[in-house]
Order: sequence, then structure tokens, then C-alpha cells
Amino acid sequence: MSFDLAVLAMDDSADTAAVRAMFERCNSLNHDEGELDERIVGFYERLRSRFPDCPPYSEDSPWMSTPLAVGIDHVIMNLSFSSGSDAAVKAIEELAGECRLVLWDPQSQDACMPRG
Repeated sequence: MSFDLAVLAMDDSADTAAVRAMFERCNSLNHDEGELDERIVGFYERLRSRFPDCPPYSEDSPWMSTPLAVGIDHVIMNLSFSSGSDAAVKAIEELAGECRLVLWDPQSQDACMPRG
């Protein structure tokens, strides 16, 4: 079993409907092109330094599919329901806040907006 989480580079005025729409766009083959958002770059580099998404993997890797789905304005992660995923979810939540990214849970349709 697995679940998804996404971090999205959006401005402070985003609401849940805009977050949902952006996730759906990013999760399709219709990706935006352009310059990488520095918040996404920082998040991804810091996350993969703790939980690599390329070999060699640790035994407690939280990822169900790798590499992670990364675009100029998003990172979409498919995590396993394992003991290793608890630490990864905590790290994702912390890094998303530090990098001022929206955290989206597509299962519950909940968005955690960055704090101003």
C-alpha cells in the first residue's frame, strides 16, 4: 500500500481549489516548462540527501516509486506505509515549511499553506 504527497511552489494567495488544480496539472503529462523554482530545488536537494531516490537505497527507504516526480514547480512523492515513511513524512512537512511550499495530500484533499 502507498500514498502520495506533493509540494507545490505557489504564491501566498493560493487557495485549496488552486492547489488541487495545480496538482492535477503537475500529475498529468502537461508540465510547465521554464526556470526551476529555487524553493523546489532546495526542497528536493535536502530531501534526497536524507532519503535518496536513486540507488543505492537504504533498507528503510520510504519511496514506492523512484525517482521522485520533479518539475519546475513541484515534487510528487509516492510513499510506502512502512516504518521508514514516518520519518520521511515529518521531514517533508518540515522542509515544505522551511522552503515556503504548499504541501498537498491528494488522498484527503488537504493543503498546508506556507506561513507568512
